[in-house]
Amino acid sequence: MLSSLHVKNLALIQEAEVEFGPGLNILTGETGAGKSILIGSINLALGKKLSREMIREGADSALVELVFETENPKVEQALKEMEIESLHGQVLIVRKITGSRSISKINGETCTTAQVRRIASLLLDIHGQHEHQSLLYTDRQLEILDAYGKEEIDPLRARVREAFRQWKELRDSLKEYELDEDARMREISFLEFEIREIDDAQLRDGEDETLEQAYRKMSNARNIVQALAAVRAMTGDGEGQSAGEQIGRAVRELSQIAGMDESLQQMQSSLLTIDDLLNDFNRELAGYMEEFTFSEEEFYETEKRLDEINRLKAKYGDSIPAIRRYQEEKQEKLEKMLHFEEQKEKLQKEEEKARQTLEECSQELSGIRCKYAGCLSKSIEEGLKDLNFLHVIFQIQFGRTAQYTENGFDTIEFRISTNPGEPVKALAKVVSGGELSRIMLAIKTILADRDETESLIFDEIDTGISGRTAQMVSEKMAQIGRRHQVLCITHLPQIAAMADQHFEIRKDVVDQDTVTRIHALDEESSVRELARMLGGAKITDSVLANAEEMKELARVQKNTRLK
Repeated sequence: MLSSLHVKNLALIQEAEVEFGPGLNILTGETGAGKSILIGSINLALGKKLSREMIREGADSALVELVFETENPKVEQALKEMEIESLHGQVLIVRKITGSRSISKINGETCTTAQVRRIASLLLDIHGQHEHQSLLYTDRQLEILDAYGKEEIDPLRARVREAFRQWKELRDSLKEYELDEDARMREISFLEFEIREIDDAQLRDGEDETLEQAYRKMSNARNIVQALAAVRAMTGDGEGQSAGEQIGRAVRELSQIAGMDESLQQMQSSLLTIDDLLNDFNRELAGYMEEFTFSEEEFYETEKRLDEINRLKAKYGDSIPAIRRYQEEKQEKLEKMLHFEEQKEKLQKEEEKARQTLEECSQELSGIRCKYAGCLSKSIEEGLKDLNFLHVIFQIQFGRTAQYTENGFDTIEFRISTNPGEPVKALAKVVSGGELSRIMLAIKTILADRDETESLIFDEIDTGISGRTAQMVSEKMAQIGRRHQVLCITHLPQIAAMADQHFEIRKDVVDQDTVTRIHALDEESSVRELARMLGGAKITDSVLANAEEMKELARVQKNTRLK
C-alpha cells in the first residue's frame, strides 16, 4: 500500500507529508483548496509531464516522494529484472523537477520513466476525474475485457501478434509482384545492367586501399625523390660533410687510441654499432630509391582504376564488401523476376497459409474472449446493482474488424439498459456522466480483485451522483477498502463518513502567501468536516448532530453489513 506521500514546492503546496493507512482513506476540502493537486503529485511522481509553472513561485525545484509497503512478489521480481536494489518490502519512488529537467529514482537509484511506470502498475491504479469517459471508446472496452481474462488471453494475444507479423511480412512481399509485364521487363533489364557492371569491374578485396596508397605515393613522387636525395647526401653519399663520412673518420681516430683504456674500447664499440646502423640505413635507402620508379602510363592506369572503384562505391556501397552485398541482393531479386510466376505462386501459398494460421489464432482468441465476456457482463451487472442500478442489463456485443490486426479481429461494444422495458443500447447512447463513473467504479473493483492491485486511487469518482446512489457508492467504496487500500477525493459526506482515515485539505494564507496544507482528522474533527460538507459555511448544532449520526451509521454498516 501507499504508506507515505511527501510533496514540496508544487503549485500551492509549500511542503506536505501524509501518512496513509490501510482501508478507505478519504480526502476532503473546500473547492479550490488543492485536492486534485495532491493526486496530481502522485501522477507526477509516476512520470506525468509537468509544466514549469507548476513549480511553486520563488522555488527552484519541486519534489515528490512516494513510499510503498508491499508483499507482492511481482514487485520484487520487477526490481530484480531492472537491477534495482530491494528494500525488503518497501519501494521508494522519488521525482525531483527543476525548470529544465527532472530526475526519477526507485530505492535511491536513478531510473527511467518507463521503469517507474512498470513498478507503479504493480502497486496502484489511479482513476482520474475524466477517465470514465474512456469507457465510450471500443478499444478501451476491449482492453478492459482482455485485462479481466488476462491469464488465458495474454498468451493467445502474443500468438496472434506473432501470426499477424508473419502474415503482414508475406503480404508486403507480395506487393512486389504487383507489376505488369512491361514493368517487370524493365526491372529485369535494370537489374541485369547493375549486376553486369559490378561483374565487369572484377573487384578484389582490399584493392581500393592498395590503389589509394600507390596513388598517393605516385602523385607525391617529386617531393619524395627530392627529400630522399637530401637525406642520402646527409647520411651517406655526401663528400666530406656527410654523416657516414664523419662517423667513418671518427671510427678511425678512435681505433688508434682504444687500446690505451678500457673505457675507450667501450666507446669504440658503441661508435662501431652506430656506423653499422647507418650503413644499413643507407643500403635500405639506396634500394628504395632504385625501386622507386614508375611510368606515366602506370600512374594513369592506377588513377583510372581508382576512379572506377570510387564510381561504383558512390552507386552501390561505400566499400568493396558493401558493393558485393548489393550485387547479391540484386541477383536474388533478379532470380525472383526471372521466375516471377513460380515465386508469386509460392509466396501466395505461404501468405494464405500464414493467413489461415492467423485466422485460427484469432478465432481461438475470440472464443476465449467470448467466454470471459459472459463472466465480465455478469460481474458488472452485480456490481452495478450494488451501485443503485436496480434493473440493469449489461451485455458485451462482439463484431469483426474489416481487416486483421495484431490484436485479432474482435471489436466489442459495451451495451446497457438501465430501466425496465428499455432496449439494450451502446453506453454512449444511454448513460450520463454520473452513471459512467459508477460503471467505471464497478469495473475498477472487478479488475483490482483479479489483478491483486494493492492500492486504488479515485479522484472524484462521485461526480454527478447524490442521495441514495451516493450512499450505495459509499458502501461500495467501503467494501473495496476491506480488500485494498483506497485513496478517494470526494465532495459527498456519505462517502466521507465511511472513512477509515480522514484527511482535510485546506488552503490558508501564511505571511501573505497562499499555501495548501493537509492533515489527518481525529473523530471529532472528522465529524465537523462532515458537518461542513452537509451544511456549508454555517455549522449549526442540528447539522453537527446529523454529521454525528451519519458517522455512527457508517460505523454500524462497516461493522455489520459490510463485514
